[in-house]
Amino acid sequence: MVDELLYEIRKVNPRKTIDVGSFRINPDGTQVQNKVPLVKSEVYLTEVLEGVCEKMDDYSLYTDPDTKEKSYKRFAPRDNDAFPSVNFNNFQFNPGDSNPLKYACERVVEENDEEIISLLTKDTEHFAEKLCNEVAGFCKDFPHSEL
Repeated sequence: MVDELLYEIRKVNPRKTIDVGSFRINPDGTQVQNKVPLVKSEVYLTEVLEGVCEKMDDYSLYTDPDTKEKSYKRFAPRDNDAFPSVNFNNFQFNPGDSNPLKYACERVVEENDEEIISLLTKDTEHFAEKLCNEVAGFCKDFPHSEL
């Protein structure tokens, strides 16, 4: 989920802004509006968050050929990316395989949407770690990542 969120955010031009603020008109006829980066706006982040779990269809159960450890990995290319050089022999493509991942994603988003948006609106380092440990409470000793 984190990879998909950050991928969508990185696609947006960081200089693109959106007007936010009150729609109330002051007695002098002015409105208080501020420009914020689009990728830090609640409107944009809510939209991205609403669609992120659909991306779980692009993942399937993967078995590491060396360690035999199983995990979900992305197998499908993103947008206009070239088709990835993936060894499909290590993936298990069974109907419904992405459903547990999709349901887990939907649960995390539904239960923590406000906290996720709050983390994303701040320039939070270690977003994945904070989401996993502090917000969702799923992980113990999540390793620091480059995310």
